Amino acid sequence: MDSLKIQLFNTETRKKELLQPIHEGRVRMYTCGPTVYNFAHIGNFRAYIFEDLLRRTLKYFGYKVDQVMNLTDVDDKTIRGANAQGITLDEYTSTYIKAFFEDLATLNIEKVEHNPAATAYIPSMIAMIQKLMDKGMAYRGHDESIYFPIKQFPRYGCLSHLKLDELQVGASQRVSADEYDKENIADFVLWKHYDPERDGTIFWESPFGPGRPGWHIECSAMAMELLGETIDIHCGGVDNMFPHHENEIAQSESFSGHRFVNLWLHCEHLLVENKKMSKSAGNFYTLRDLLAKGFSGKEVRYMLLQTHYKTQLNFTFPGLEGTRSSIHRLNAFIRRLQEVAQSPDHAKSKGAFSEWLELMQSKFDESLADDLNISAALGAIFDFVREGNTACDAGSVHPDEAKEGLEAFRKINTVLGALEGLEEQSTVPPELLKLLDERKAARANKEWARADQIRDQITSQGYVIEDTPLGARLVKKD
Repeated sequence: MDSLKIQLFNTETRKKELLQPIHEGRVRMYTCGPTVYNFAHIGNFRAYIFEDLLRRTLKYFGYKVDQVMNLTDVDDKTIRGANAQGITLDEYTSTYIKAFFEDLATLNIEKVEHNPAATAYIPSMIAMIQKLMDKGMAYRGHDESIYFPIKQFPRYGCLSHLKLDELQVGASQRVSADEYDKENIADFVLWKHYDPERDGTIFWESPFGPGRPGWHIECSAMAMELLGETIDIHCGGVDNMFPHHENEIAQSESFSGHRFVNLWLHCEHLLVENKKMSKSAGNFYTLRDLLAKGFSGKEVRYMLLQTHYKTQLNFTFPGLEGTRSSIHRLNAFIRRLQEVAQSPDHAKSKGAFSEWLELMQSKFDESLADDLNISAALGAIFDFVREGNTACDAGSVHPDEAKEGLEAFRKINTVLGALEGLEEQSTVPPELLKLLDERKAARANKEWARADQIRDQITSQGYVIEDTPLGARLVKKD
């Protein structure tokens, strides 16, 4: 793995580039987290699963990852929601923050190093806006809000690749909303002046007057304070590319005088039955909706994981059922390897199995290193499973080979995070494994009393026997 070079598609340059972290062996990464005004939907989680795959892949190849995933707890939507319910901003957002972390755990998305809430970094945002004003890169509008003048940043449009003449047409206009469309290209708000009818009691004091930060300045301030003025990777969905990430570049580089991000990665949209997901269309699903229909977090994870991040993912329930079958096939093969690893009745010498295993590992690693080509990586796994099952049917897999296969799947699952039954059987005392073989022989000879006696011996040592369709295995009692 160490000899492989990771290539990632940089949205800004529109080509694959070698990952070359600023600090050797350490990747600093910022990933746009949720706006906590509602429960996250499966389209949101497509982005978070992609970012988790990237994180796990970097760690798989030996990098230390320092990742920020922010929580946008102050913006137009959260303020509107809190005021509509007549509660504080913190009371309103805390429900959705709690639910978000529960959903991450259900999907086996790894915890990141930093989950900053925007409201905790408002002093940093105010300081950043003040410096931009001092440098002539921010101005006060007629509505008393503070804006960024995009025509004064020559690189504006570098990420979204919008044409400069198109940008200059709208540069004399201003947009105070947190989100807007390409048709509204204009100077964007850094500090939104307080409006009691709109904001109620939610505002902060600043040198520019009462108000609150714009959405875009929040991420820039948190990213630079936690990771530095130049970071290795910044991720998000394609919907974040413009205006959010474009605006982040403009304000951050105007503030620091340095390049803000070296590699920009964006994942494509999730569709539902080939249509854009929306509540009005009746095809809007949260993770909790899918769990209520009987699907597991790992099944949903695998479904969101299996398509390359730069390809649109079309969600269907038959497709999710297919995901269930795929995971079942992989888990069944893992159980079969466990049976072979614990049985002396299989091949006495190693054969082609080890060669197939080596080929699978090589293809898996090469695919991941090639811009997270997860489809090819999974293809290599299923090719190996097909050959491995054939070898097991023929009784030509040595127990040591089966153990090597299990170890390979343990490593692979540090990336996939969706497989089961990979507990270390090597930690089971040898005398208990011997008893398990004796129990198998007793059951084959219909010596039921002897089999029950052996089961009790094993149980007394803190283990239980898990009988599966593909054989028995030992599991440590909780």
